[in-house]
Amino acid sequence: MLIIGFAVAAGALVLAYLCVAGFRRWAAERVLDIPNVRSLHTRPIPRGGGLGIVIVVLTGTWGLFFSRIMSTPFREIAALSLGGGLVALVGWLDDIHNVPSRARLIVHAVSSIIILMAIGYLNAVPVPVIGDICLYSIGIPFTLIWIIGLTNAYNFMDGIDGIAGGQAVVAGLGWTIIGLIGGQSFVGLMGVLLAASSLGFLFHNWPPARIFMGDVGSAFIGFTLAVLPIIAAHRDPRFMFAGILLVWPFIFDTSFTLVRRLINKENVFEAHRSHIYQRLVIAGYSHRFVTLMYMGFTATGAILAFFWVKGFHHLNALAILIPIMLFIGLWRFTVLSEKKCHSTEKERPMGMAKWDK
Repeated sequence: MLIIGFAVAAGALVLAYLCVAGFRRWAAERVLDIPNVRSLHTRPIPRGGGLGIVIVVLTGTWGLFFSRIMSTPFREIAALSLGGGLVALVGWLDDIHNVPSRARLIVHAVSSIIILMAIGYLNAVPVPVIGDICLYSIGIPFTLIWIIGLTNAYNFMDGIDGIAGGQAVVAGLGWTIIGLIGGQSFVGLMGVLLAASSLGFLFHNWPPARIFMGDVGSAFIGFTLAVLPIIAAHRDPRFMFAGILLVWPFIFDTSFTLVRRLINKENVFEAHRSHIYQRLVIAGYSHRFVTLMYMGFTATGAILAFFWVKGFHHLNALAILIPIMLFIGLWRFTVLSEKKCHSTEKERPMGMAKWDK
């Protein structure tokens, strides 16, 4: 299985790199992200490069299935492919024509219902320290909210160079490890495909980016990372919380920003630059620094997920405490950075631009 994993990773990496390279040349004059007042880039950049990830993951999944390397029910692969394909399609159309948010949400809901009908919903979620949380009939809306929420959260977090691709690489590696040690070859090999194809894309998207992922890639990755723990949890319920740990930085940032905007009575459907990662860039930190920080947080979540799946019960409390403490530290660091930035702006002589110092 290890040799197969390396072969799959190498093939996905090369294919994704070549797909994105070819698409970048095609999109250079056709699909451009033009900077506006809410953008964190200053020049037009091709977008939609995440299409390469979609192609590699879906074709790789079916290739492994028909070669009988990956043993999993047909309905699971078909549901993931159909639902993920619809999410990617509406994301691609949005990259080109700007699809209304309501239409995108409807497609995301339909894709989520496909998963519920083919795979099922979550009945219970084991949580460290707390124990099993039985959902009963609430499991249906909970599963829908989880899939739709993470699909959109991932899209919201794709706002600076490398952050969405970097998160996908680390989360994919996390799924590879916990999937294989947990005896779930399907989610393990899906993790390989996701990590390798995202790394192939990241060669083009690492700061300074030469192409953006676009909604076609970010929404598809978010959907995939939402569905994998549902599939895995039907065999071992612990994998649901493990899946949350693998995306906790994006969940925390999106949830915190949403609540903060609601409290401030802001229009949550309006584009903005108030995510924690965006505020750090505005405060003066580079895209590379912020991206590496979030990748480090995700790697921490992957380690905690490993301990949780392996059954290190004496470390269970850390799986909850560490993400909370890290995010509190991140928020405090952001606030202090903003204060320092504002102080520097006030001390700068009138007429001197920020980049003149």
